[in-house]
Amino acid sequence: MTTPHIEANPGDFAELVLMPGDPLRAKNLAESALDEVRQVNSVRNMLAFTGSWRGRPVSVMGSGMGMPSISIYAHELFADFGVQRIVRVGTCGALHEHMRLGDLVLATAASTDSSMNRQRFGGWDYAPAGDFDMLQAVHSKGRAAGLTVHTGDVFSTDYFYHPDKDFIARLTRLGVLALDMETAALYALAREHGRRAATLLTVSDVLPSAQHFTPAQRQAAFGEVAHIVLDALLGEPA
Repeated sequence: MTTPHIEANPGDFAELVLMPGDPLRAKNLAESALDEVRQVNSVRNMLAFTGSWRGRPVSVMGSGMGMPSISIYAHELFADFGVQRIVRVGTCGALHEHMRLGDLVLATAASTDSSMNRQRFGGWDYAPAGDFDMLQAVHSKGRAAGLTVHTGDVFSTDYFYHPDKDFIARLTRLGVLALDMETAALYALAREHGRRAATLLTVSDVLPSAQHFTPAQRQAAFGEVAHIVLDALLGEPA
C-alpha cells in the first residue's frame, strides 16, 4: 500500500500510533520505548517505526509541524492503513503561572485560529474533542505515577509567532491551558473517520514566566512518560 506520503505494506502499522511532531523524536521514542523496532516509512524523511510493547504492536510516526502536515499523515493512516487510534505526543506552551516545565497536559478539546475545521463543518465553528476513555486512562495512570497532570482545552494555532499582541492574554482569560499547532485538526479527522484520538503534551515553555526547555530537553521530553502512556492505553485490551 503506497500513498503520496507513506510507503508501507499492509499490516506495517499497528492499530495504535504515537505521533510526535519531529521525526527524529519519533525515532528516539520508538528505539527507547519499544522492542523489535523496524522502520516502516521514510518518504520525505517523515520517519515511522513499528515495534512492540509487552508483546503488543505499537507504531510511532512523525507528524511534522502544524495542522496541514498532521492532517496529511493522520488522514492516510486512518483511511489507508487501518489505524484506529492516534495519540499526539508533543510539547506545548503553558499559559498559566501555576504550570511548570515537565507537567503533562491532556487536551479534552481544541480551539483554533485555523479555517480548516470551519471549512470542514460548512462554515460553522467546530469544537472537536479528544477520546474520553483514552484521556481518562492516561490521567489515572499519570496521577498514580506522581505526575502533575492538567486536563482541559488547548488552542491549536497556525502561528508560531502570532501577530496579535493580545492573543495570549485573551486565551488565558478564557481558561485555555496551553498552545500547540496540531490538535484541532487531529481531533476533527478522528471524528470524520470514526476513529479515536488523544493529545498528550509535555509543557516545554511556560509563557508567563518565560521558562523553557533546552533543545535537548525538548527532544527527549516525552520519553519520560512514554511507558505510563503505553501502560494506560495497552495495559488492557483496547
